[in-house]
Amino acid sequence: MTFGAQPQASEGTIAPAGGCPYSFFTSRKWNYTTAGLIIRDHNAQQLAQLSPTGDGRFEGKTSAGQEVALSR
Repeated sequence: MTFGAQPQASEGTIAPAGGCPYSFFTSRKWNYTTAGLIIRDHNAQQLAQLSPTGDGRFEGKTSAGQEVALSR
C-alpha cells in the first residue's frame, strides 16, 4: 500500500498493491484522528482502525475483527 499526502497532512489517498490481504485491495483513503489511523475503501466504508505502536508502525483490527499491522 502506498499512502499519499502532503507532509503533516491528517488525510490522504491510498494506492493498494497486488496481494493486499483481506479487503485492503479496495482501500482508497486514510485519515488520522485522535482515535488513530483509519483506512477506508472506495465506498468510504471503514476497513480498519490502527494505533501507533512505534516509529513507523501501526497495529489494530479490521472492521471484521482480524488483527493487522502496518510498518514501513
